[in-house]
Amino acid sequence: MPKRAKKNEEAVDGETGNGAEPAKKEKKGKEPEAPILYEDPPDKMTSKDGRAANMKITSWNVDGLRAWVKKNGLDWVRKEDPDVLCLQETKCAEKALPSEITDMPEYPHKYWAGSEGKEGYSGVAMLCKTEPLNVTYGIGKEEHDKEGRVITAEFPSFFLVTAYVPNASRGLVRLDYRKTWDVDFRAYLSDLDKRKPLVLCGDLNVAHQEIDLKNPKGNRKNAGFTPEEREGFTELLEVGFTDSFRELYPEQANAYTFWTYMMNARAKNVGWRLDYFLLSSALLPGLCDSKIRNTAMGSDHCPITLYLAM
Repeated sequence: MPKRAKKNEEAVDGETGNGAEPAKKEKKGKEPEAPILYEDPPDKMTSKDGRAANMKITSWNVDGLRAWVKKNGLDWVRKEDPDVLCLQETKCAEKALPSEITDMPEYPHKYWAGSEGKEGYSGVAMLCKTEPLNVTYGIGKEEHDKEGRVITAEFPSFFLVTAYVPNASRGLVRLDYRKTWDVDFRAYLSDLDKRKPLVLCGDLNVAHQEIDLKNPKGNRKNAGFTPEEREGFTELLEVGFTDSFRELYPEQANAYTFWTYMMNARAKNVGWRLDYFLLSSALLPGLCDSKIRNTAMGSDHCPITLYLAM
């Protein structure tokens, strides 16, 4: 069955943002360039200091949980078999969650956050094999927390935060709000980090550097690649967090996690890297691998997986 384009042709993450700009038309007679695809290398199961990975976390923006379940997303999850599964853009109230996921015996501890008063919008989830010590929702500010964007789980040696960061939207109509979010979210994470090191995962709705999207020149004024959003991400790194993928693969181009449904973008690998695992500096010695599972289908994003030696 062909993929249905979203109503908003340029939407990133279903929040009326931008997609990658189309490539310029080829001149007549010139063969179109073959797409440069990214191949996820073999998993590294040992940290730099020689410890074996013993924690596996997967994050996936599913672009609608119910549709993703129907597209057999859970089959992929069972094969990947992470210790914790974090989902974003679930677009599903708790009362409407499909039984296929609520009844999953592999993850007895399940946590859901949805948008208040806005059906089919935003939403995050966290499914755990081991029960966390404590779970909280939001970041403690009403203006942000009503949209169901953050779940934080406390484990014995670290916090795990999953987030669906707000999109600046088409025409950048939410850019000012996004800037406020970035400041408040950074303060929230910094406060957590003072108590225990943390892992932040999810759709952070920004391609940080030019290497993180196919068409940087055409997107400088579009949501997800504005100077303001990129600076917000830089400031997050400057307060002590590390982009795990770039730590391990600093020069790796063509590694994306999101492709618009339009213009056959995924087959051409015209994408953006919007999904991340950020780590506190204290967890870096235990970083084994940060994976982009770009062959997994079921959403306009692909899943990402982190291996840690805790």
